Amino acid sequence: MIVDLEERLKKLPDLPGVYIHKDELGQVIYVGKAISLKNRVRQYFRKQKNRDAKVQAMVDHIADFEYITCGTEMEALILECTLIKKYMPRYNVLLRDDKTYPYIKITNEPYPRIVKTRRAERDGGKYFGPYSDAGAVNAIIDLLNDTYHLKRCATKSFPENARPCLNYHINKCDAICMGTIDEEAYTQRLAPAERFLEGKRKPLLDELKAGMEEAAEKLNFEEAAALRDKLMAAETISEMQRVAIADAGDMDIVLAVRTLEQSYAVTFSVRGGKLSERESFRMQVNESDDNNIIVSNFLMQHYSEASAELIPPIIIVENLPEDHALIEQYLSELAGKKIRLLAPKKGDKRAFLELARNDVRQMCNVIDEKVKHEKERISALNDELCKILSEAGYTQKKKPDRESYRIEAYDISNLSGIDTVAGMVVFCGTKKLPKEYRRFRVKTVDGPDDYTSLKEVIYRRLRRAEEGDARFSALPDILFIDGGKGQISAVTQVLAAMKITVPVFGMAKDKHHRTRALVYLRNDEYEEIDLNERPLLFKYVGTIQEEVHRFAVEYHRKLRDKRVKVSELDNIAGIGVVKRNALLAHFGSIDAIKKADIAELTAVPGINEAIAGKIREYFNC
Repeated sequence: MIVDLEERLKKLPDLPGVYIHKDELGQVIYVGKAISLKNRVRQYFRKQKNRDAKVQAMVDHIADFEYITCGTEMEALILECTLIKKYMPRYNVLLRDDKTYPYIKITNEPYPRIVKTRRAERDGGKYFGPYSDAGAVNAIIDLLNDTYHLKRCATKSFPENARPCLNYHINKCDAICMGTIDEEAYTQRLAPAERFLEGKRKPLLDELKAGMEEAAEKLNFEEAAALRDKLMAAETISEMQRVAIADAGDMDIVLAVRTLEQSYAVTFSVRGGKLSERESFRMQVNESDDNNIIVSNFLMQHYSEASAELIPPIIIVENLPEDHALIEQYLSELAGKKIRLLAPKKGDKRAFLELARNDVRQMCNVIDEKVKHEKERISALNDELCKILSEAGYTQKKKPDRESYRIEAYDISNLSGIDTVAGMVVFCGTKKLPKEYRRFRVKTVDGPDDYTSLKEVIYRRLRRAEEGDARFSALPDILFIDGGKGQISAVTQVLAAMKITVPVFGMAKDKHHRTRALVYLRNDEYEEIDLNERPLLFKYVGTIQEEVHRFAVEYHRKLRDKRVKVSELDNIAGIGVVKRNALLAHFGSIDAIKKADIAELTAVPGINEAIAGKIREYFNC
């Protein structure tokens, strides 16, 4: 176990929350919940003889951990679910469907109903939850419907001769379909049920307790037991989830944090009403700068570098900065939409703010240790990268401890030479920089020619930098190319022609398509660095290779699907998906197919003279 973790384990709070285990590269490998973070997290680092093999494998890879405190165990449960879906950690049991925790919904219709739903939508309805106990949700819905005689059926308009359903005959409904109550009176009937869901539960809880005690005194134990079950369900629902509130939408919470050695801005991201991420940023400040000044400067600097879609419509702060109106105007212009700064005093947003504040209080105890560990991780990775640069013959100075090498990685993707594209991903140390990812559609290459395609892409990328394009202004410290000798040769030829010196390494795979080595060119000879003996570098290069491949393939699929959906070939009788794809793969475009004669068309597998004749007939019309 890394020494500095021992001190951090001693400072864990005896509070409910979620813990996040990470490997040497800072990648999330496990997310768990705990009633007591102090007791649960410590268990992983104690020696145990009969520990499960999978758990031991995970423990062997833990190099760091973080935690987020919660108000209740239920909050931790919901947050754990959200983070597992976000990070998909390799040692968690992962759900492969879209099942989520249930909400209670008051529908948006003339006579609103109270129903259970798994999906919170912007449909005008009021959502409460989510809740971890689906049984309690069902019980509460039945309780509210029974207590206040609410509408149960989904019918929104009633014919004049409507007849009441079974619910009326068993005294579960007042036959609203027959006009027995108007909308205003129904709204008044619904109001106490809505107040209960909003958290004002005492009146109904008191009523249930009184009813249960009365039934017990009369020795009506069956009725008392039923009321007891309803009371237990109501108390379970009372633990409202502050980490997931449907009406909250998308927002960020920004707080200033001061420790003994450093000042930080901490952001909590809420997306779709769910707390999904926490990040901390070191701030260089003066002693006289208060928290409002720190937050104000952070808002301007941080969001000015974010793409428009990543700026949420609401940013929550503890206190509004003096220049908040100006900041709102600036961020709104950047995002192309209305951005509001809020310092809520009550309600759901205040609940989120309190959750963040409580967590930050705990985080202050360990934040400096976290920064120290991140610094050590960057330094270790920099050492590895510096070694391979030296082995490859490049004169490259080691980066300072707080700085990282900028890595750009490239991969070509196509299908038989159709829709050839390239993906460029960027890493700064262990962190991905998605805002700096770029996509290229190859323009000058016909057919499957990865090497020439790569030459075009690298030339275009570097040319854009020379022309002063701000989107390409930051040059890489190292280029990682998906492939081996051929890819390296193609890239080095472009660099030489442009008189640019950047270290180039090919990410070679084994026969199972797993990263195995880095290939480089030195003194006109190709050499390899075996990554199996360098575990930190092996994980790092493997992560980059998977990311750039994913990015390039997704772009290619997007173009391919777009082209296939609008293909004119679909209008020709006898041409299905297989023949259409075969024709496009062979000719490369619809225009080329239009110009082809019968002999050329029948050269395509699956295309006989009859079908070729239909193709010619269709395009000659």
